[in-house]
Amino acid sequence: QLQLVESGGGLVQAGGSLRLSCTASERIFSNYNMGWIRQAPGKERVFVAAISANGVSTSYADSVKGRFTISKDNGKTTVNLQMTSLDPEDTAVYYCVADRATPRAMSRMSRMDYWGKGTLVTVSS
Repeated sequence: QLQLVESGGGLVQAGGSLRLSCTASERIFSNYNMGWIRQAPGKERVFVAAISANGVSTSYADSVKGRFTISKDNGKTTVNLQMTSLDPEDTAVYYCVADRATPRAMSRMSRMDYWGKGTLVTVSS
């Protein structure tokens, strides 16, 4: 049974916007902090953003601060990542993740309790 399912990836031009969504099971959505990790071609996975289960606390990588916004949609058990001012450097597979660690701690972690299968975001120059 899939616990985390991403959607919303695709091809976008530099400077454009895209919104990723991650639909979680009710159990995970209510009890885990959730976030996004990305992996660019030939590179290691890196933290992007995270949000607490109650939606109060967030954490962002320096590279996306001011451009990406993470939020929770309680009615749909979905976590969204609104991405603006996209740059070719943002090209990567984006994975939805969930963990009991705080969003701040998640920013320093490479292993999470739950992972989605990932969705590809390609930003053309």
